[in-house]
Amino acid sequence: MQNVRIYEMPDCKMVSSGIGMFGDENFEKFDRFLTSQAPSMFPKDFLFWDQTGFHWLYMYEEGMSVPEEFDVIDFKGGLYAVATDIDQKTDTELMKSEVDAFLSENGLERDDSRPELGNIITSPLAGKIMGYEQMDYYTPIKAKDPTKVKE
Repeated sequence: MQNVRIYEMPDCKMVSSGIGMFGDENFEKFDRFLTSQAPSMFPKDFLFWDQTGFHWLYMYEEGMSVPEEFDVIDFKGGLYAVATDIDQKTDTELMKSEVDAFLSENGLERDDSRPELGNIITSPLAGKIMGYEQMDYYTPIKAKDPTKVKE
């Protein structure tokens, strides 16, 4: 069984929290914005770190009411290798090794031009039952041999 899957995210617009940390006022406001959105089958929020702080993003939909303190930004999509583990219990070195082995076996490599993303995929009800949350870890990837990709 494969422990890594490939996901293609389209170029899209995202609502951005701006840079922050959990517990910061802007993250608390962003969390309230997120939880006010209608639930969907898949999480639409993503988190990434860029050496200055966390950025929390939410997929923008036309007509969405966005609080004025948050920007709507253009987000560059592309291919991602996605691995799942228990939030805050992940052996990141082991996960990195498994992702790299998968990429090597399938003609892919990491794409350092885009950020790694993460999101919690566990619903609040499932989290209560299990006692933990699962997290998807998104590694941006590209073909090792660009000639195999037709534009």
